[in-house]
Parts: sequence; C-alpha cells; structure tokens
Amino acid sequence: MTARSERFTESTQGRLRRLNLVTSLPPIVIVAVILLFIDSRTWWHVVILAPGAAAALVAFERWTANDLARVALPCVLVAAAVWPLGVLVTGSPNAYWGFCAVGSLALREVKRRRGLAVAGLFSYVAVVGAARLLVQPDDVREVLTSYVVVPTVITIVVTVMTIVGERFYDLIRELEQTREREAELAVVRERVRFASDLHDIQGHTLHVVKLKIALAQKLLRTDAGQAEKELNETYALVSDTITQTKELAYAQRQLNLSAEIENARNLFEAAGIRVRVTREAEVDARASQLLGQVLRETTTNILRHAQATQVQITLAESSITIVNDGVTSDEPAELRGLSALRQRVTGDGGELTVEQRAGRFRTAATFPPVRAGAAPAVRGDGR
Repeated sequence: MTARSERFTESTQGRLRRLNLVTSLPPIVIVAVILLFIDSRTWWHVVILAPGAAAALVAFERWTANDLARVALPCVLVAAAVWPLGVLVTGSPNAYWGFCAVGSLALREVKRRRGLAVAGLFSYVAVVGAARLLVQPDDVREVLTSYVVVPTVITIVVTVMTIVGERFYDLIRELEQTREREAELAVVRERVRFASDLHDIQGHTLHVVKLKIALAQKLLRTDAGQAEKELNETYALVSDTITQTKELAYAQRQLNLSAEIENARNLFEAAGIRVRVTREAEVDARASQLLGQVLRETTTNILRHAQATQVQITLAESSITIVNDGVTSDEPAELRGLSALRQRVTGDGGELTVEQRAGRFRTAATFPPVRAGAAPAVRGDGR
C-alpha cells in the first residue's frame, strides 16, 4: 500500500475513531462513576477500584487514537489486578468492568493464537469471579450469578461487539485501499494512453519525414520543383506534428478519419503504392477516432515493414479493414504499436485482428453497432 493510500485510510479511520471518542467517552465515564459509587462503601474501596476504571478509560482513548499497542499491556495488568481485589477484598461484583473493556480492546493487538487469548479472557473473568466462594461459601447461587455468570456473559457480549466494530474499520480500510488502487490504475491507463498517442504522432511523422526526404534527394537533380514541394510538405508535416503534440499535452487532440484517409492515400502514392478506398457505409462518429488511429498506425507499419505495391482500405459503419501485399517474411512481424492499440480498442468494446496469409497482411478493427438501424450501404471507390 502506498504512503498516499495509508494517509487516506488513516484519515478515514481517524475521523471515525474521533467520532467514537466524542460520542462514547462521556457515557463510559458516567458508567464508570456509577459503578464506583455502587461498589464502593468506603474511601479505600475507591482507591482499589478506581485504577481499573482509569485503565479502561485510558485504553479506550488510546484506541480511538489508534495508539493502543503502547498502553495495552499496562492497562491489562492494572485491570486484571483490580478484578480479584474487587472479588476477594471489597466484594464488588462490578470490578470486572475495567478488565472486560481493556481486554476486549487489547485483543486487536494479539497477532497469533487470538482464539486462545479470547478463551483466556473469558476464563479469567469466570474463574476469578468463582473465587468469591472462598469468602462467601454459603451463598453459591448468589456468587455464581453476580460474580461468574453476569460478568462472563457481559464480557462475551462486549468482546463480540468490539470485534464486530474492528471488522467495520477493516472494511473501511479495504474500501479506501480499493479506491486508491483504482485511482492509481486510472493514472497508469492514462499514461499508457498518452504514450500510445505520442507514439502514433511522433513515430508516424518521423517515418513519413524519412520517406519524403529520401524522395526529395532522388528528385533534387532531376526535378528540383518536385523536390522543393516534397520538402515544403515535410516542413508542414513537422509543424503539424508540433501542433498535435501540444494538443496531446493539453488533452485537445482529435483525429479526423477523413483526413487520415486522405493522408494515407497521399503517403502510399508518394511511395509508389496503389491504394483503393471502399466505403460500405458512413462511419459512426463515435468509432471514427479509434478507426483513424488504426489507419494511422497501419499506414506507418506498411511504410516501415512491407514492400507493398497495393493497399485496400475498406470502411463500414463501425469497422475498418486494411489489406496490403508485399509481406517479406513468413512470420508475422512484432508490431508494438498495434499491440498497444489492440488494448485500447478492446477497452472500448471493440476487436482488433491482425492476420498474415499468402503474402498479404490484413488489419481489421471492429466495434459493436451503436445505432439501431444501419444506413443503407453506399459504395464509393477511390483511386
């Protein structure tokens, strides 16, 4: 768990514990005073019984501050000593109260054999209470009721309630941790998305610039005008990439599928690759941006990895298919850009498939239909 998550958890638990302190401490103090008043018949009875009540109040206050571990053992020892003194010396059947309160809270600090500690808590209250028979042997029923059964049952109830309360705090902590992990996961996803978009922009541009500069070099001596045109387009492309990078940094970048199709057509034709665009239906606006990213990434991969002579681009309402020839290897290339893009497409409910067969490479992205009725198919052929 991160430091930030710990701070969030402690903050929530701290507020709940402080609320318990404000709402529960006054009634506990009142109960402690009443029990002392009932059980104490002389001043020295107060001296014997008061430490047990004080130990309970200290333990509860430290528990609300999440600092019980530091005082748990001293408070348990003090309260445990008061109970037998109350049974054998002052004849106080309520002297168990301090040990009951401290013991139930201190169980939280027991890391191993907690069941044995719980049994020990209940047994101590019952056995010490039964020791009253040494002082009052003729009234067995009264002793068992006032010093054994009632203290033990109340200790069991208080312990169960305390354990349930601690479980509630555990659930609060788990919820806080879950919320923090979700926030961290969202940050990671956003970083991956940003890295993917940056790869789309920079990787695509750099490969296109390389292609255009190589073309300009070839044309420099034979067709200076065309070479100058290629260099001007390269300059414009770099400027556009700078703009897109700024838009990406400020979360303003939007892809235009029609512009991407035209850009891909121009790039393929500049590289001597024949391209054919088929529109089977109008592309839904909600799928347009991711389809444009698929087209851009695929265009870059074709220019980088294939010796293509022709490319077929097919558009449907919520899908795009790009098929190219010129595959130079029998094994599919490891295309990291498409791998990252597949995760984004899948995350939006779509499917990205990549196939290599008979010297052809096929990339297809499909999204589920987003409109009840599809528009009639309209075919339009590009060059």
